[in-house]
Amino acid sequence: MRIKSHWFKSGAERAPEELAGAIAFNVSRIAENALKKTRKANFEVEVGPQYFAFLTEFTIFLILVADRIAYKNFSEEDRFKFTSALANHVADVFAENKSRLLVGGGTLAECKNTFIDQLNERAGEYADFNYTDKGPEFAFFRYVAFCMDQVVMEGKDHGWIIDQMMSIEAPEAVDMVENTFKNLTETEESKVRKVRQARNRASSSYD
Repeated sequence: MRIKSHWFKSGAERAPEELAGAIAFNVSRIAENALKKTRKANFEVEVGPQYFAFLTEFTIFLILVADRIAYKNFSEEDRFKFTSALANHVADVFAENKSRLLVGGGTLAECKNTFIDQLNERAGEYADFNYTDKGPEFAFFRYVAFCMDQVVMEGKDHGWIIDQMMSIEAPEAVDMVENTFKNLTETEESKVRKVRQARNRASSSYD
């Protein structure tokens, strides 16, 4: 899976909006990969409305994960700039794909508005769950699993998909977002400092 974890041109810290653009690319890819893996695990997610419902829920989950990471690393103002830009970047791509590929899915504007409305609704629901330095608490994973179970409610996978989400897809996706965020926010100065520290440790070690 192709994700962006380093800047093409190294340099100083990026603005929250610029970081959001890079994270948005990854969020879309990670959600698509989760869907691909879920289907490969023999869960039925039909092409059409169910397909986009899956992507909506999982993508929103990842946006809210990224927002919590930003909360730990940014000022309140920068967090707002980052999450707003991230949500709009992702919504634009999602809406373009849905309006183009899903017959009767709505216009570009309608698809984006629907996505943003659902994001705002889920943001209020996920707000009750903690996200610590160790990552999301159990309830965070349990809720995305519940949301995904609603996507397949009418199928044979109703109930079974919860374990797939909680034990595999959601934790792996969170790790990818965490690592991507860390790599993209690491400045050249901090990279050089790490190299020097590693060299100092090596030079002071005993044979």
